[in-house]
Amino acid sequence: MSESKFHGVIPPVVIPLDANRQIDLMAFERSINRMINAGVDGLFFLGSSGEVAFLTDAQRYHVLQEAVAIVNKRVPVLAGIIDMETLRVIDQAKRAEGYGVDGLVATAPFYALGGPREVEQHFRVIRENTSLPLFAYDLPVCVHTKLDPDMLVKLGQDGVLQGVKDSSGDDVAFRWLCLENEDAGHPLQLFTGHEVVVDGAYLSGADGSVPGLANLDPDSYVAQWKAYQAGDWETVRRIQDKLARLMFITRRVNATVGFGAGVGAFKTALWQMGVFNTNQMREPVQALEGKDVETIVAILKENGLMDADAPIKTK
Repeated sequence: MSESKFHGVIPPVVIPLDANRQIDLMAFERSINRMINAGVDGLFFLGSSGEVAFLTDAQRYHVLQEAVAIVNKRVPVLAGIIDMETLRVIDQAKRAEGYGVDGLVATAPFYALGGPREVEQHFRVIRENTSLPLFAYDLPVCVHTKLDPDMLVKLGQDGVLQGVKDSSGDDVAFRWLCLENEDAGHPLQLFTGHEVVVDGAYLSGADGSVPGLANLDPDSYVAQWKAYQAGDWETVRRIQDKLARLMFITRRVNATVGFGAGVGAFKTALWQMGVFNTNQMREPVQALEGKDVETIVAILKENGLMDADAPIKTK
């Protein structure tokens, strides 16, 4: 494993909102400090869990400004520069660099869809316009392009990319990526973005995880990483089983799908746990309520993240 400062558990930070859909800065600071105090190795802002697709440019820059100030160099900060096409991504990169982030995360382009040559050129042009470490975000469910392991390793060898956040759901391709990356001398830091199969990613040789669920239970993900470092695979597996059960909060939502069920469940859980003050979502996604909230609270209690007699918060 290389000596990169990017390794271990780097949660993609969920952004708390007040009733008017503005950043709740007190809850934001409380959540960030809670994860840092748990021992996470970095934080990733403006990813899917941060609702980046729903933010104006001004809102993105506000998130970064506040995030960098709150983190205050205690851990490395990754910033999503996710946008439709290359020139827009470069603009996001330059602004993020100005706020003092430590690395950048970019997907493939996702409006004027191209082929492998265009995707490769996209990352090469970003590299020409920033000196910061650059991570490819493999997210085909949202951007409709699966990043090829051969291309990623090639870009790593050429110094274009320094890492990959894999949220593709393709564990076969991730295993091949790990093998090819190792054969090439480990030019890339490889992270899984899938909360439920982090143990498998570690077994494949991943350098860390970027789990949205770590906003709720950072302690378990940190303990799992430490067990992996120590070669204690039974503990890695046991913790993963616990986290997989906690992730049921996103599976048992009935009112909606997509961001509403995923990030919506995270926000609802954090609200009920007292970390957030609301479970407000960005337009047009509606916050979970009623039976879905009750279901999430029951799962939190079953998994020890809320006291058994804790009341359910209401609006």
